[in-house]
Amino acid sequence: MTSVLLFGSTGLTGSNILETLAKVDGFSKIWTISRRAPKTQSAKLEAIVEADTDTWTKPLADMKPETVISALGSTRASAGGIQNQWKIDHDANVAIAKEAKAQGVKTFVFVSSTGTRGFLSSMAPYSKMKIGVEDTVTGLGFDHAIILRPGGILGERENPHLGGPLMNAAIRSLSKISQGWQDSLGQEAEVIGRAAVHAAKLAAEGKAPKNPWILEQADIVRLGREEWKNVDPTA
Repeated sequence: MTSVLLFGSTGLTGSNILETLAKVDGFSKIWTISRRAPKTQSAKLEAIVEADTDTWTKPLADMKPETVISALGSTRASAGGIQNQWKIDHDANVAIAKEAKAQGVKTFVFVSSTGTRGFLSSMAPYSKMKIGVEDTVTGLGFDHAIILRPGGILGERENPHLGGPLMNAAIRSLSKISQGWQDSLGQEAEVIGRAAVHAAKLAAEGKAPKNPWILEQADIVRLGREEWKNVDPTA
């Protein structure tokens, strides 16, 4: 049994991670810190609502979680510009990772994005944010640093991104030809959430295959869909 602190619990991916954590045995205590209350309810869950992201690292000293998962992220539009997005997607995640290490967290899981390290793509501001956080997490010396790099994240958002419904439909349509084609471009948020929890659980059990453990799209599908029956036989 392990304790876990989740950031980004009200977003599309984070809400699926939280729902999965609440259902799966092996996690005795769940904390969340977010700007609004998550929808998932559980006897294991203690949800902290705090609008000021600058204060989010303070509770770690009292919690002492063994695992921290961050699915914290935003869009340029919702953040109100690239500078504000950088403060959330990069600065807040870096601060969380550093404080987690200072408080003795053993496993840190970060939901990043695929395709950020290409020659051209790595120069985009969004890619720089993700790369900066990834490099921080993998360089801090956690017992287990786990990075998920999903493709297009499929699912229904509370506030749909511009073009999001069209992207969902386009990628999902590929499954009619080949599930592999869909999997190579995008993954369901539920599958990503399950993969994050499965990886965290394996790390807590001492079964993570390497450190850092980078989960590309195929790895996410394997852990979150194909091997999920080993974690939750009812899924």
